[in-house]
Amino acid sequence: MHIRLATVEDLDAICRLLDDDDLARSRDGHSSAPTEAVGAAFAEIQADANNELWLAAGEEGLLGCLQLTFIPGLTQGGMRRALVEAVRVRGDNRGQGIGARLMAAAIERARERGCGLVQLTTDKRRLDAHRFYRGLGFVDSHEGMKLRL
Repeated sequence: MHIRLATVEDLDAICRLLDDDDLARSRDGHSSAPTEAVGAAFAEIQADANNELWLAAGEEGLLGCLQLTFIPGLTQGGMRRALVEAVRVRGDNRGQGIGARLMAAAIERARERGCGLVQLTTDKRRLDAHRFYRGLGFVDSHEGMKLRL
């Protein structure tokens, strides 16, 4: 297995991986094939120096992914932070350390980019994910909120 940045050739596999999830399939607008809007979002992420899509890939194809966004901030002395989103490991490969290796790479990349904090949100129903993130050293420090527009 190796960790690498995504390319446009990976988009179909990324969409299938993101759809390999009961919660994702229950949300409005989900699709296991890239739509025009998903293609546009991918292009925007690729063009933005503060956004990266990281993949865990092996001989059997795409095993995991995450999006890493670097956010400059005025608080805490102007500390830059990294936001981790859309973490997925293929269902038949969970529990094999792939997610931990992917997250370790993201944390190291955040350090390289001068971040003093890595943050993420996770759905309250994802109890296994909560245990996973706590095992990596993340702490429940804030209550997240969202407003759908």
